[in-house]
Amino acid sequence: MRLDEAIRQRSEGTAFVPYIMAGDGGLDHLIPTIERLEAMGATAIELGIPFSDPVADGPIIEAAGMRALEHGVTLTDVLDRLIEGTGRFSVPIVLMTYLNPVFRFGVERFFERAAASGVSGVIIPDLPFEESLDLFAGIDRHGVAVVPLVTLTSSQTRIDTILSQAEGFVYAVTLKGTTGKTDVFPDELLDHLRSLTERSPVPVLAGFGVHRTDQVRTLGSACDGVVVGSFIVEALHAGRVQDVATLIASARTVGVKK
Repeated sequence: MRLDEAIRQRSEGTAFVPYIMAGDGGLDHLIPTIERLEAMGATAIELGIPFSDPVADGPIIEAAGMRALEHGVTLTDVLDRLIEGTGRFSVPIVLMTYLNPVFRFGVERFFERAAASGVSGVIIPDLPFEESLDLFAGIDRHGVAVVPLVTLTSSQTRIDTILSQAEGFVYAVTLKGTTGKTDVFPDELLDHLRSLTERSPVPVLAGFGVHRTDQVRTLGSACDGVVVGSFIVEALHAGRVQDVATLIASARTVGVKK
């Protein structure tokens, strides 16, 4: 099933995609964590690949990446572990990686291996959409969607171009900065999300800053769902599993979009 179809075919509420850092605490925790999040009701899981220069990440996720790197975790390790976990979960996996690891792995080989590992999509925040069209032209991506990012500062012309070719889902960045937790979103955000959702051929998910149940409900009512990273990473690292379950459960109280 394609990533966009999986997101839209959720049984209730708005989509909830938790972000976790692969290898935080060691790779032995990866598959059990994915299984646990799926059981809590996650629609898909964004799986971060540790990288030494994570320009889009705030301090919480950056620290998680450093912990994973201290365990020696690489992109190859993560893909191998996902293959080992085949059959243990069915929730879609979306890799979040920077461009350098993909280049080092080999672009064509990366997509082939990602697909073999059951990966449904990939987010590359330091690769502009326009450059991705050139970089991946003529490459067989084996059904792995390249998820585009749209920001509050993106021009309408650029947004139209991205939406015309979007696949998987559109990642609507809610803050003008890096990942993290916030209590105040820009005033124009909800109208921005509604506009994107009305025009997009694929689901629109809002991410960056989300960490409270009321935020999940409010943002989820304006688009197709939310992506939550820093809160999930911090809570899992601290052993606050019930806090994660509560936040994911809040998405089920939001009316279904589209």
